[in-house]
Amino acid sequence: MRLLGIDLGDKTVGLSLSDTTWTIASPYQTLARSSDQKAIDDLKKVIQEFSIMAIVMGYPLNMNGSAGPQSQKVVQFSEKLLTNHKIPLLLWDERLSTAAVTRTLITADVSRKKQKKAVDKLAATFILQGVLDSLNF
Repeated sequence: MRLLGIDLGDKTVGLSLSDTTWTIASPYQTLARSSDQKAIDDLKKVIQEFSIMAIVMGYPLNMNGSAGPQSQKVVQFSEKLLTNHKIPLLLWDERLSTAAVTRTLITADVSRKKQKKAVDKLAATFILQGVLDSLNF
């Protein structure tokens, strides 16, 4: 049984998976988000394939801790995802996760083209690892 990390964007959905001991998060893939239903169908396949026990979805709060328009989009998407598929879902503060990942990639001298392909699944990994670290603290 694993946990699934999700970084929801307007055009893509970054995914990460925990190991079975819930210690390490690893990047899995980035899905195109042409429509919510297509993304949800793809996510349900991943949930089945990896026997996902719970989902951790990045929740984009403003720097002052308030919820903004992107936060509402995440809530709406998560509600659609959980329709007809009951699985625990945790919304996790993702402030600065994409910025942290991007800084790391720039420091590692990764090209912009490669950054674009990797940033979403790495942000999902950053989010999921935060939860795993808090569980294993």
